[in-house]
Amino acid sequence: MSQSNSNRRKFLKNASLLSGAYLLSGLQNKVRSETVMPVQPQPIIANRIKFAVINIDHPHIYGMTDAIKRGGGELVALFTTQADQAAAFLKTYPEAKMAKSENEILEDPAIQLVLSSGIPDERAPLGIRVMEHGKDYLTDKPGIITLDQLAAVKKMQHKTKRIYSIMYSERFENKATEKASKLVKEGAIGQVIQTVNLAPHRINNGVGKTGLAVRPDWFWDKKRFGGILTDIGSHQFDQYLHFTGSTEAQVLMSQTGNVHHPDKPLFEDFGDVMLSGNGGTGYIRVDWFTPDGLDTWGDGRLTILGTDGFIEVRKNTDIASGLKGGNHLYMANKKEMVHIDCNNEILPFGPMLVDDVLNRTETAMSQKHCFLATELALKAQKNAKTLSLKK
Repeated sequence: MSQSNSNRRKFLKNASLLSGAYLLSGLQNKVRSETVMPVQPQPIIANRIKFAVINIDHPHIYGMTDAIKRGGGELVALFTTQADQAAAFLKTYPEAKMAKSENEILEDPAIQLVLSSGIPDERAPLGIRVMEHGKDYLTDKPGIITLDQLAAVKKMQHKTKRIYSIMYSERFENKATEKASKLVKEGAIGQVIQTVNLAPHRINNGVGKTGLAVRPDWFWDKKRFGGILTDIGSHQFDQYLHFTGSTEAQVLMSQTGNVHHPDKPLFEDFGDVMLSGNGGTGYIRVDWFTPDGLDTWGDGRLTILGTDGFIEVRKNTDIASGLKGGNHLYMANKKEMVHIDCNNEILPFGPMLVDDVLNRTETAMSQKHCFLATELALKAQKNAKTLSLKK
């Protein structure tokens, strides 16, 4: 080894040690860290409403069911044609009775709310039937996969005045994102200018109850799942509208592609979008490229830029800090830099939706917001340019 190379390596080593020492001596004293302690929730009165589940084609149904039960919902019935899915669900929720048909649930006047995680292209038609029978509906995302379906759903919802809700779980079921909502509402970072959502996912996902280790045939067919922006992206359009407060928005650019799965020609593994609305701008990137070495199904991140600061939510993991698990929130504003462990935050969506079923209100999510998030996703998907990478 030459003397010059040896000196260069020594310099880089010393520089690295010095910079590390600088960070430890300076930033450690400036960054405040805290764990959000839960506010004691109001006691939930058990069995406030009766609800049922129709069709299980994705394990998101478990989180949806738990949310409604936290709100005081009583699970009374299940219908699905898949025996293995029914057995697993009933093992977790033995209180549910197996119905003989979909109509048995739809025609039961005691059931007020129906949940579903059926195949995506079947969710909107089921929701229309649910509303026709005078019941409210909570579906897994994507809750609607075409603009024609959206028009039909909006028509029936307007006619019946029933609730058509979509479980945008990357906001409703993520505790750090819920904490970010509170901070933004309190004005902690001033007026929101932009949101940036990065939402990578893992295809072979056996993580917890929400993952599918082996994907079914419909997963690979865009006609059935709606396309990557309609599917994964539905979460991100919801968050963009929510955090910017936009009630009107347009898609400035969108592109989708299948860059790494040539054996699945009807699949899409990458998409991104630029948005502009009356409350702020947004950028969204979604993909199916989570590597096997990551400790979760996806390193989901949300950055919220405000006039007086910014927030970054690390939803599921944080490989940079070494902190375990998810629900990490980082904020810098005019007063401080802070890391907040949000794992004790309370998730309000389920109780609020049960309140809405009982009181005919829109506290969990307005119907307009629900439909606008979906409409933006559908338009972005429909008008997306095809991404083609030259190798």
